[in-house]
Amino acid sequence: MKGLGVELVEQPFPADADEVLESLDHPVPVCADESCHATTDLPRLKNRYEVINVKLDKTGGLTEALRLCEQARESGFKLLIGCMVGTSLSMAPARLLASAAEWVDLDGPLLLARDCDHALPYENGRIGIPPRELWG
Repeated sequence: MKGLGVELVEQPFPADADEVLESLDHPVPVCADESCHATTDLPRLKNRYEVINVKLDKTGGLTEALRLCEQARESGFKLLIGCMVGTSLSMAPARLLASAAEWVDLDGPLLLARDCDHALPYENGRIGIPPRELWG
């Protein structure tokens, strides 16, 4: 996969069976998604993953997501800022974390049949600045 340009593999094993990663070589970085919800998960993940997927809805909000980003960095992890399916209103706060990450995957609104009013602009794989009206 590395030879094909794959940059990241996300959660290749279920969270309750990811200990196998401790004994596998992975030249492509492996990212914890379901295995990481909060800062308390980080010590267990150290020898399994190189990257942590931070999702606001998974961490419980922006405060814990910021804390997770900071402690993950201090522990040597790289960051992916991700999302569940949701509207632009749920992506906009996560966008604030994007500058701290190596990878950003905030495509939730693109998977909806209809986004909220005053949606985030998406163009050529980039997320634009949220319009003031999005915040209400």
